[in-house]
Amino acid sequence: MRIEADQVAVVTGAGSGIGRSLALAFAARGARVVLADIDEAGMAETVDLIGATSETLVRRCDVSSGAEVEALAVATVERFGRADVLCNNAGVSGGGPIWDFTEADWTFLLGVNLWGVIHGVRSFVPRFLAQGSGHVVNTASLAGLIAAPGLGSYNTSKHAVVGLTETLYRDLLGTGTAVSASVLCPSWVNTRIYDGDRSRPEELKNAGATQDPVIQAAIQELAAGFFATAMSPDHVADLVIDAIETNRFWILTHPEMTQAVIARFESLSCGENPPDINPFAG
Repeated sequence: MRIEADQVAVVTGAGSGIGRSLALAFAARGARVVLADIDEAGMAETVDLIGATSETLVRRCDVSSGAEVEALAVATVERFGRADVLCNNAGVSGGGPIWDFTEADWTFLLGVNLWGVIHGVRSFVPRFLAQGSGHVVNTASLAGLIAAPGLGSYNTSKHAVVGLTETLYRDLLGTGTAVSASVLCPSWVNTRIYDGDRSRPEELKNAGATQDPVIQAAIQELAAGFFATAMSPDHVADLVIDAIETNRFWILTHPEMTQAVIARFESLSCGENPPDINPFAG
């Protein structure tokens, strides 16, 4: 499907990063844009960047809540009469040995990264089917195609998103509908995902967990410096638009890293143990 004037694109995580770039890219092509995030200040900045280019609807939405995502869908239809594209993009990260993740860690990360996608599919896809058109883009990660060490909960959530989206694609294909889906699997992109805890609800913070503020600040500074040199989210947004318009399922942003994915599946096909390959390192 072509992205054209007066179409409606819904983007979660639109307050920053890839979500902001997606919102800007849709607006630049004349589409009306629905911005959803819990970061209201960030969404206001995105709207300022869109300016008079496009009509927007801004909704504070915690994607881990099915009720809030359904309210987002209702508000979209009430305002614009339809939705044409849904980008389930909101995401957070977490690192460390997989056995160290607490129940609160798992609940927070899976709530956003996986349940956010599930809620989006449940609320919007039936509406797409009823109107006979639409496209879903679910943001996974290269971490949904390989299992790099130290990213246990993140890998888990993104592998689930890949499996969910491939199933969605096949289920839609079987209906003969024009509705389709793509999965976005980026590697390093210049976003603030490394600072995902900034959006963690108080009730899901680890009780008694403390970290030396000096060490914490140093880690944040290092992460910010690294991510600043990564791929531009604007480039990722352009790849997403192209995939929607050409009905391409896989959106792989870093072709040079796909060798690690190939190595993984080659070892699987031979029944070998997972190879010691980490494309996220160095």
